[in-house]
Amino acid sequence: MASFDEKIREINGDVLRAKDIAILQVNVGYACNMSCKHCHLSAGPGRDELMSLETVEAVLGALRRNDIRTMDITGGAPELNPHLKTLIAGARSAGAQVIVRTNLTVLLEPGMEDFAEFYRDQGVEVVASLPHFTGTSVDRVRGAGTFEKSLTVLRRFNDLGYGKKETGLVLNLVYNPPGAILPGSQRDLESRYRKELMTQGIDFNSLFVLANMALGRFRDFLIRTQGLESYMASVRKAFNPGTVEGLMCRHVVSVRWDGILFDCDFNQVLDIAVDSACPRHIADFDAGRMAGRRVMADDHCFVCTAGAGTTCQGAIA
Repeated sequence: MASFDEKIREINGDVLRAKDIAILQVNVGYACNMSCKHCHLSAGPGRDELMSLETVEAVLGALRRNDIRTMDITGGAPELNPHLKTLIAGARSAGAQVIVRTNLTVLLEPGMEDFAEFYRDQGVEVVASLPHFTGTSVDRVRGAGTFEKSLTVLRRFNDLGYGKKETGLVLNLVYNPPGAILPGSQRDLESRYRKELMTQGIDFNSLFVLANMALGRFRDFLIRTQGLESYMASVRKAFNPGTVEGLMCRHVVSVRWDGILFDCDFNQVLDIAVDSACPRHIADFDAGRMAGRRVMADDHCFVCTAGAGTTCQGAIA
């Protein structure tokens, strides 16, 4: 059975390599107010890994020294990091576009009430996880009552101008399949989301469709249900060479909460840092040395190349 690297060599005659550094993705910690069943990081209330202010400043220093125009902030729930506003304001002052990936419900937690307005004032692009358009499916994955809480926060974003084309305030949603299956058509799912959420009075810009990565809590689920082997067989079978050019790891460097550098957020789980020929900590970041690097791949990467492909911006093909 061919490894992922071997499949890439068949196509490119070489290992997978980065092309440029268009996005600096920053994971500010694994603490979260929820414990979603599909979470590849096993984030949750029991996690205490949070990016320190010193590392935040190192991230901002790297952003200022290098020509990177987008910072993509993720977690856990990014809002639980006490230095998130410092990171966002610093990145915006440096002229970078800022994306924040939120689970929505965290904005109803005590002390989080002003984040939506802060995002608006900073011109932050919001990417909100809403793994389905029905309450039953969302609550099954994320806990009872999550769907209604999510709708409450989405309406608040809409009231602030998010999701309205004329405001420039971008609100994108994220769909994950409810189990060990590959997602359907992003176009068809976006149309269905738009139709269903319109009945709730909710607008959004785009839907990103992401396959579930067989890591963390989702991997544990697959093992418990004896579905890991069949799931990985299905994603291998669905390998699509047309997705390779658009893989996110070819344009991104991922920063873990402790400043260690990775090719993607998924590699953080397996502690597969960037190639040893490159700087491995954000304090030493150099975009020129990172561009063209070998991407450190493993067999979990088959998920990203299955079907229409998966990136943090949704389907590739």
